[in-house]
Amino acid sequence: MNDTFKYIIKRILQTIPLLIMISIISFFIIRLSPVDPLAELKLNPSVSPATVERESKRLGLDKPIIVQYGKWAFSFVKGDLGVTSTGEKVSKKLAERIPNTLLLTTLVILLTWLVGVPLGIIAAVKWKTPFDRILTVLTSIGMAIPSFFFAVLLLLFAVKTGWFPIGGLTSPNYSEMSFWGKFCDIAYHLILPVFVLFTISLAGLQRQMRANMLDVLDSDYVKFARAKGLSEFKVVYKHALRNAVNPMITLLGFEFASLLSGAALTEYVFQYPGLGRLILEAVLKSDINLVMASLMMGAVMLVAGNLIADILLILTDPRIRGRA
Repeated sequence: MNDTFKYIIKRILQTIPLLIMISIISFFIIRLSPVDPLAELKLNPSVSPATVERESKRLGLDKPIIVQYGKWAFSFVKGDLGVTSTGEKVSKKLAERIPNTLLLTTLVILLTWLVGVPLGIIAAVKWKTPFDRILTVLTSIGMAIPSFFFAVLLLLFAVKTGWFPIGGLTSPNYSEMSFWGKFCDIAYHLILPVFVLFTISLAGLQRQMRANMLDVLDSDYVKFARAKGLSEFKVVYKHALRNAVNPMITLLGFEFASLLSGAALTEYVFQYPGLGRLILEAVLKSDINLVMASLMMGAVMLVAGNLIADILLILTDPRIRGRA
C-alpha cells in the first residue's frame, strides 16, 4: 500500500510541469495575436476605466511578453483570474460552467461503459455471428460520423418535431419548479447532447472491448480452462474478462480527454452552458483572461482524468502495483 501511495504522489507531481508547459504554450499563442487582449473590455461602456487600467497593470501589457506571462501566472496561482470582456469575474463564470461540463461528461462516460463493455463482451463471445456483424457495421457508422455534424442533425430534428428542447440546460421557469421538476427538466435538456457524445464514444469503446476479449479468449490459459471442463460463463466472466478489462481502464483517461474536446462543439451547437462553449466564445472575443483560465481548467480536468485512470489501473492490476 505504501508503494501505491508513492506512485500516486509521483504521478501527481509529474502533472505540474505538464500544466506549466500547457500554460506557456497557450499564453504565447494567444499573445502573439495582434489583437489587443483588452479591446472588448475597453469597448464595453459598463466597464469603468479604472477596471481596464487595473487589468492592464495586472497583465503587464506594457512589459515584454515573458514578464506578462510571469504576471499572469503569479495572479493565477493566487486565484486572481481577472475579469471577462463583459466586466464579470472570470472565477464566477468558471464556477457556473465547470459543473455543467462535468455533469455532461460524467454522465456520458457512465452510460458508455455500462453499455459498451457488455456489448463488446457479447460481440466477442458471438464472434462472426449475425449479431456481431450487425454491431460492427453500426459501430463503424458511429465512429465515422463527426460529433459536430451529428449534433446539427439532431438539432434540426428537435426543431422540426418539437420533441426535445433546442438548447440550454434548463427551461425559463426552472426556478419555479419543485425539486423533482428541476431534476426532470435538466434530464430532458441533457437528452440530445448526451446522445450525441454517447453514440460517438460507444462505438470506439465497444470495438476496443471486443478486440480485447477476442485476444484473451484465444490465449492458452483460456483454452486450458475450457479443456478442464469449466462452464463457458466461468471461462468468460471469471478468467477472460479480468484480463480484458485492464487495458480498458487505461483508455478511461483518453476517453475523458476526447469527451472534453468533442463536448466543446456539441455544447456550442446545443447552446449548452459548459466549459467547451465558454472557451470557444472567449477565443472569438479574444478575451485573454477567460481563454487562459478556461484552458487551464480544461487541462486540469484532462490531467485529472488520466490520473484517475492510472490510480484505478494500479489498484486493479497487481503486476503494475508490484512495479510502482
